[in-house]
Amino acid sequence: MSSSFAKERMAGVLMHPTSLPSPYGIGDMGKGAYDFIDFLEKAGQSLWQVLPLGPTGYGDSPYQLFSSFAGQPLIISPEKLIEMDLLSEAEVADNPAWGDRVDYGPVVEYKTLLLKRAFGHFMMNEDVELAEKYQQFICTNAFWLEDYALYMACKELHGGAAWTDWEEEYKNPTAQGKEAIKRRLDDKTEFYRFVQFIFYIQWSELKVYANKKGIKIIGDIPIFVAFDSADTWASKDLFKLDEKGYPLSVAGVPPDYFSATGQLWGNPVYDWDVMKAEGFRWWIQRITHQLKLYDYIRIDHFRGFEAFWAVPYGEETAVNGEWIKAPGDELFEQIRLSLGKDIPIIAEDLGVITPEVEALRDKFGLPGMKVLQFAFDSDARNPFLPHMAVANSICYTGTHDNDTTLGWYNTASDYTKNHCREYLRIGSEGVVKAMIATALAGISKMAVVPMQDYLGLGSEGRMNTPGVAAGNWSWRCKAEAFKDELASDINRLTYLYGRKN
Repeated sequence: MSSSFAKERMAGVLMHPTSLPSPYGIGDMGKGAYDFIDFLEKAGQSLWQVLPLGPTGYGDSPYQLFSSFAGQPLIISPEKLIEMDLLSEAEVADNPAWGDRVDYGPVVEYKTLLLKRAFGHFMMNEDVELAEKYQQFICTNAFWLEDYALYMACKELHGGAAWTDWEEEYKNPTAQGKEAIKRRLDDKTEFYRFVQFIFYIQWSELKVYANKKGIKIIGDIPIFVAFDSADTWASKDLFKLDEKGYPLSVAGVPPDYFSATGQLWGNPVYDWDVMKAEGFRWWIQRITHQLKLYDYIRIDHFRGFEAFWAVPYGEETAVNGEWIKAPGDELFEQIRLSLGKDIPIIAEDLGVITPEVEALRDKFGLPGMKVLQFAFDSDARNPFLPHMAVANSICYTGTHDNDTTLGWYNTASDYTKNHCREYLRIGSEGVVKAMIATALAGISKMAVVPMQDYLGLGSEGRMNTPGVAAGNWSWRCKAEAFKDELASDINRLTYLYGRKN
């Protein structure tokens, strides 16, 4: 099947909104985001790639979310709330002094305070047009919003505890019981609806701005959902759970490049038989919803649609798992039919990839990923080397799970360093710039470079270290990074290799 992707060569930058400049402790959808889009335009870029934009919980990972549909409250812009007359400048003025990295605990406390103040003003607001937009948002998104708001209200009531630790009436409510809980927690559920309304207003405005500048957004969704999430709590029948609600097995990956014991993600695995019997309704709703937020979607761990690594619940590592087949072919056929067009999805096809996974990816014309940091540790047939790529792919210097290119090179083996330098035809200096140029020069229709690589950062700029629980997702970019000189350099490279916006 032919791909609906780029008809011409495209280039972009990977930068999660939490990393954007902002005076409020974490990147948001305010001035820093608009300045970044202006920077991308000056740099001749046509893509902005982000990580999942949902509400994060313990560990702050955007791949472990409280909902597959909800937005991240922490990136709501206080500046934009002031513009909407939902906050005053005085209410935002008690902004703490923040460090160079995201400190999630204090940020959550501060942003929650601001959002509750804004909610109070909203409830007193006499803006009829805004009230009508709010009601329309609630109606349009009721299929996920009602369960999410109720789940979050129940979670707040229980001090943040996982839903499996709630009393039975909250843990497994009947339809009648849900209505009773809604009435009991009406103020709390209304707050969580309001927060999502504001998120979607701000993100929609930002996306429109980017699209008008010729920049399309690549979103990112995890294949699996978090165990402690509205998805699992509200739709237990879609997952393999025991009678008490705990997973029978959890998702992960076997030992690989990133970890000698594999990665034990802990997500419940899907009951694909139930999903198939429902015509994959939940997945179609999820994909359709995400395509309102993004122009393209990258699905993390695509290979799980062909077969997924299931580990018995309670195991301490991912070593003792097994591959179980999944109905990816039927799922994507149904998605294609529902969308009425080719599928604008990028397959994250890293790790243990089999011919069956490649066949599934290629049948639906989905571009895969080529990561240059994986290219230099074997021989001339390494599939990540540029001369081994295919046009229907996206080339990266590295991803959010990699070290920065400079950090990677500094810690690589002598063999890898030598192979890299010989392939790029350079000395020991300038490896990062040469890697960027190689990604842009390659045959892949899309090339995406993390902002940290354009800034030449070392390991201090790393976003995530897989298998390490603490200290991730906290890197922040400074406003002075968006220099015209850097934009001009990127623009020149982008034009040189035929990827000019």
